[in-house]
Amino acid sequence: SIQPVYGAQHPPLDPRLTKNFIKDRSKANALPMKSKKASSFHEFARNTSDAWDIGDDEDEDFSSSSSSLQTLNSKVAKATAAQVLENHSKLRAKPERTQSALSDMPANCKVIKSSSEAQLSRTSEEACVRTPLQKQQSLPLRPVIPLVARISDQNASGAPPMTVREKTRLEKFRQLLSSHNTDLDELRKCSWPGVPREVRPVTWRLLSGYLPANMERRKLTLQRKREEYFGFIQQYYDSRNEEHHQDTYRQIHIDIPRTNPLIPLFQQPLVQEIFERILFIWAIRHPASGYVQGINDLVTPFFVVFLSEYVEEDVENFDVTNLSQDVLRSIEADSFWCMSKLLDGIQDNYTFAQPGIQKKVKALEELVSRIDEQVHNHFRKYEVEYLQFAFRWMNNLLMRELPLRCTIRLWDTYQSEPEGFSHFHLYVCAAFLIKWRKEILDEEDFQGLLMLLQNLPTIHWGNEEIGLLLAEAYRLKYMFADAPNHYRR
Repeated sequence: SIQPVYGAQHPPLDPRLTKNFIKDRSKANALPMKSKKASSFHEFARNTSDAWDIGDDEDEDFSSSSSSLQTLNSKVAKATAAQVLENHSKLRAKPERTQSALSDMPANCKVIKSSSEAQLSRTSEEACVRTPLQKQQSLPLRPVIPLVARISDQNASGAPPMTVREKTRLEKFRQLLSSHNTDLDELRKCSWPGVPREVRPVTWRLLSGYLPANMERRKLTLQRKREEYFGFIQQYYDSRNEEHHQDTYRQIHIDIPRTNPLIPLFQQPLVQEIFERILFIWAIRHPASGYVQGINDLVTPFFVVFLSEYVEEDVENFDVTNLSQDVLRSIEADSFWCMSKLLDGIQDNYTFAQPGIQKKVKALEELVSRIDEQVHNHFRKYEVEYLQFAFRWMNNLLMRELPLRCTIRLWDTYQSEPEGFSHFHLYVCAAFLIKWRKEILDEEDFQGLLMLLQNLPTIHWGNEEIGLLLAEAYRLKYMFADAPNHYRR
């Protein structure tokens, strides 16, 4: 039972950067102008085809799907690189200035070597001479960043990795985690502003309810749960070839290469096999929802965090074949159970007709109408429905709007909040939307608004930006969560 995702794009691309856009535009100019009122969203949808539809035929077999996806990834890499460079073109007033900025770039900002590097570099040269096709977003002056965002949770602004305050916090975490019975309330309080990388794996296991607070029970619990997961593999995984599970497995098989296509870690065959097993086992153990496109994204933060327990350097280029089989099995099982705990709290997002998402989108519309009536009326004026952009925000928990490092930081807080992934996420989405109010109000047509909302320039974001976003979300929750009639119009 596979259900489609409304308007899903990963990564969100500007179709005006694809080759077909110029042809489509010339054809459109030859046609008489349609009424402004006529089916705005359908016109927009025809002009913004999902990047993943290129060469993806639902009737092809697995082998042809795999080969077409490899071609597709290179197209996505080129288009995304062009988009990022174009968004940052204001920072490149002179070629000489760009070269000097690159030469001064710190070592930890080096562009990641990947299979698409040749295409990225060619696209970079083309993008530098291209006339911008859309109004540029104004960005603060920041150091040059890599096209493929690093997974490291350092600030993008280049702050030192560890301050005195952070060392004190790390010591506090270690004391809590090493106590005979960890005080979970205190752990949540400490985790809200972010969890240090060194203790994040065990902290996430505890906050998700996967590990018990009692120190003596943890080892036996981990051993039992990991054995239980691989028991599921032995019992169910072969059924992927059975007729009634083929559609589910096929969709998972197609979606896995789409997960973070510009990060080499997730393009490794061994990692993709792990993700396929996790998602298939979850899907058949939850028949009420089955697999829904977008759930594949929710595995990645857990996988990266539990992998970092065994890898000291940044993991985006790490070759997982260097790890032992036992370590990989532990990472896989822990990722499965923690993802399952997360989805248990938001499963109505993925059951038939996805009622949880429908309710959250409606709640977001009501909240924004009370927080910022000007933005709300601007959407109404240009016939923009919240469902057209916020469905993806709820379905993927903003993972397709933010770099992965930001998602990991965001989830530190989500796991610290009661019902963080279901309830607090609503206020984060509201704060995230209002963050772009100036850019939203500057757009004065339907297509411009949708293109902005599906391509928000967050690639340079780090801990600092997420901290401000969470602070605003907390303020909104404090004002509105327990006062539903507060500021009601």
